[in-house]
Amino acid sequence: MVGRARISVTQLFLLPSIVAVSLILGACQKENTAHDNEESGISNTGEKVDSLASEDRASDTNSATTESGSTTFTPKEKLMNTLSRHRWTLVRAMDANEQPISELTDIDGQGTLVFNPETLIYSVGCNTISAAYQLQGHTLSIEEGMSTKISCSDLDMAENTLNTLMLGSSELKMEQGDSPVLTQFTNDNVTLVWNGRLTSQAKYNSKGETVFWAVNAKEVNCEANGEQQCLQVRPVTYNDQGIKVREGKWRAFAGEIDGYQHDGMHEEVLRLQRYRLETNELIESDETTENDNDDEKYAYVLDAVIESAVVE
Repeated sequence: MVGRARISVTQLFLLPSIVAVSLILGACQKENTAHDNEESGISNTGEKVDSLASEDRASDTNSATTESGSTTFTPKEKLMNTLSRHRWTLVRAMDANEQPISELTDIDGQGTLVFNPETLIYSVGCNTISAAYQLQGHTLSIEEGMSTKISCSDLDMAENTLNTLMLGSSELKMEQGDSPVLTQFTNDNVTLVWNGRLTSQAKYNSKGETVFWAVNAKEVNCEANGEQQCLQVRPVTYNDQGIKVREGKWRAFAGEIDGYQHDGMHEEVLRLQRYRLETNELIESDETTENDNDDEKYAYVLDAVIESAVVE
């Protein structure tokens, strides 16, 4: 830079030249910047618009904001939304030669699959297997899971077969609709077909309330109809340490517990999710479990079997 003292002597001669040089340098900098941007993959405004338009055309289901301000799902989000909002029942299993896998087709709809945010849970009606998974596009990768340790006797083969098929990577194909169908192609070229049914939380549009019920092995006549058999249930209360601190009185339960199959041979404690039906107001837990008339105000869904003992 020229010193302040010298500017005072020669500024009349130098200023026009400085201005001219500045303009030339500025133009060169702009030209060089544009050239550098092109080389580094950074486009100008017009090129950005063209690039974004091309990306939008490449996938018409990519995330986008509509005129009303709502946001559409990406393909992965749409798939994950469908998977997590439904409980999946195995309806068909075929080997690499497109022949039925008998140990899975013979269990008559007992194979189930549930997608949670970080884990999925599957079962053939005996043990519950929970495993971490990843979803990349339509590729599902499942890690070795943890399982309960109940002896399943005639279901052992079906359970082992399903567990083997679920591990590793498989490809998913989704048929959307009111009753979506999920087709899973495993690494062994086995095809598993699952039918989806809305989960209780999605169906009732609310978060369930956790309650615990003991279920007697012996059924009793329902009060409303002497010929109809009802479950005997009673509320169970646990403290924060998981210790049972209270049991209520036995009563007849005339409703249904979604996902629970009573075999008449086991006395069990169930962890349930209870959903209030929209047309009724929520009432206190103690009143609900003691009053037969309150059953019709709620939907009950099996969460887990906490205790199970064979009745001699």
